[in-house]
Amino acid sequence: MPALPRQRLNIAVSMKLLKTLVLSFAIVGSAPGADHPNVLFIAVDDLNASPNQFRGETAVSTPNIGRLAERGVLFSNAHCAAPACNPSRASVISGLAPSSTGVYVNSQDWRENNVMKDCVTIPHYFQANGYKTMGGGKIYHASSLSKGAYTGFMDSRPWDEYFPSKDRQMPQEVNPPNMPANTLKEFYGGRFDWAELDIEPDEMADAKVVAWASKQLSQTHDQPLFLGVGIYRPHIPWYTPKKYFDLHPADQIQLPEVRAGDLDDVPKAGKNKLKTAWHRWLVDNNKWAGAVRGYNASVSFTDDMIGRLLDALDNGPLADNTIVVLWSDHGYHLGQKQHWEKFALWEQTTRVPFIISAPCVAKAGSRSNEPVSLLDIYPTLNELCGFQPREKLDGNSLVPLLKNPAKKNGRAVVTTNGYKNHAVRSDNWRYIRYADGSEELYDQAGDPKNFTNLASNPEYDTVKEELSAWLPKSDAETHPTGNGKSKWKDTEKKKNQEARNEN
Repeated sequence: MPALPRQRLNIAVSMKLLKTLVLSFAIVGSAPGADHPNVLFIAVDDLNASPNQFRGETAVSTPNIGRLAERGVLFSNAHCAAPACNPSRASVISGLAPSSTGVYVNSQDWRENNVMKDCVTIPHYFQANGYKTMGGGKIYHASSLSKGAYTGFMDSRPWDEYFPSKDRQMPQEVNPPNMPANTLKEFYGGRFDWAELDIEPDEMADAKVVAWASKQLSQTHDQPLFLGVGIYRPHIPWYTPKKYFDLHPADQIQLPEVRAGDLDDVPKAGKNKLKTAWHRWLVDNNKWAGAVRGYNASVSFTDDMIGRLLDALDNGPLADNTIVVLWSDHGYHLGQKQHWEKFALWEQTTRVPFIISAPCVAKAGSRSNEPVSLLDIYPTLNELCGFQPREKLDGNSLVPLLKNPAKKNGRAVVTTNGYKNHAVRSDNWRYIRYADGSEELYDQAGDPKNFTNLASNPEYDTVKEELSAWLPKSDAETHPTGNGKSKWKDTEKKKNQEARNEN
């Protein structure tokens, strides 16, 4: 009898080892080799379609994003899987839609979700396939809105190296001496704000991330490289060096179109999260143009950072064998429908900049107008890098569109904003159905700004029926976190507590 505990221990250790070995064999798709392409994976926060290459409602000159578009395929009809940082990024990194996982909002720690806590994420899969995985900046949900939010819901496990550290995603931001500079404390504690900074661009937190990443791109590595780079701007607060504000004279700011009564045909469920009070304050205090200027300045700064990454790649040893993926986690309202930020299901929120440059595969300088999803990133990278396809991913490989951007895919894609609230985007239509059954329908060809809700018009019942076929067949529970036990350390959970419910 005294030997029984040891037997049980040995059996437990053996089972744990067996599980590890099985997992390792299951996720390895191919042996690494020098011919495997490197990957530069650039995630940008809160970037809407304002880069001039994407022909959005407002336009910002972005020559460096243009440089990348000239060497790859620009997806003009790309959409996020969720219009909020955490569920969007969790869906990209896992390849699983919010309706599959139950990760719907920013306050959920995706790492404790039953579906995702043992998920083989993109960096996991690259590491298992012999890649050196290096990351820096905001890849997972994080923000500068509180001390603990700089770490956010970070998963350090699949990274060989992370900047600034495996305990923190983002370097410290630079703030003006007086906060808020232009708004009120009531707006995210004063962090929905903008101001010119009297500093050099190199002093910005994003610039430090980009400098670290550029160093990696300038070196040779003994393994193929997967390099994830998170650029935080144009996330609020829009505190940006003065030189970028100077690119946008105050008297030349283009405001998006807002029509009186635009919300009259929007159901209550569509209005629930709108920040109309913010918009009224900005208009009443003559601050709307200033806020758009602050956002645009941050977009220009972001474009500069992307240019630095491209320069480092082009001047380094990895130039001829590197795939570049540029994506934003969701769009951003600048007053459209009297709303600011994201957390909605209209075109301004779901449509995102998305470019893939893949040497010898992508047709350089092309544009695809087909509906695609950020969920497509994972299967696309798998195919481009020669990995075995992973089962149960919710996206599709875009390699056929990279080879032939004019190809029609006959597809619609879904964006989910909370439990059972979905938007379906096809080539010409946007159909929204909320959890309470209320609906919106927009003719994207004739009404790209989503002013006129056609859902109540019987003439379009067939269109709604066709689009509703793309809705998820089931919706995962909102909080599928098992018995509440977590493998994450209490200290780490405490640090992340401040990040919950943050933007």
